[in-house]
Amino acid sequence: MNISIIGTGYVGLVTGTCLADFGLSVICVDQDKQKISLLNSGGVPIYEPNLEALIKKNVSAGRLTFTTDLKNAVKQSKVIFIAVGTPSNNDGSANLEQIEKVAQQIATSMNEYKVIVNKSTVPIGTAAKIKEIINKYQTLSLRATEGSAAIPSSVIPASSH
Repeated sequence: MNISIIGTGYVGLVTGTCLADFGLSVICVDQDKQKISLLNSGGVPIYEPNLEALIKKNVSAGRLTFTTDLKNAVKQSKVIFIAVGTPSNNDGSANLEQIEKVAQQIATSMNEYKVIVNKSTVPIGTAAKIKEIINKYQTLSLRATEGSAAIPSSVIPASSH
């Protein structure tokens, strides 16, 4: 099964690498061309114990790839994880601009029904907002009526080498 992870920060990169290590085919997507270039050349932009070795193992096995091409990754995948940042606004609320942008990009790239899972830390009601965006922008006759999933991260990034 092909899976896409949108976002290669701590949550996305660790999730994608672990799913690949379970034997799934994973495409990690990020808009940051330098980060994807680093990952494709064998570098790792974050520190997490054993992550570098797991990435190398799964890239070598052909189960883990990195790209900036969200549209192609969505088309190739059955399951799409959203793992983008949700920084705080000045009032302390979550800034959902990246989530909403990614949801719209997923919607316009869909070629068939997809399972979309939110891994980003978001407020209650965000799954409904994502579903609304998918329904508004996707061009197929599909409508997301059931199957929303939210799995907020409980990852605590390593603080030192």
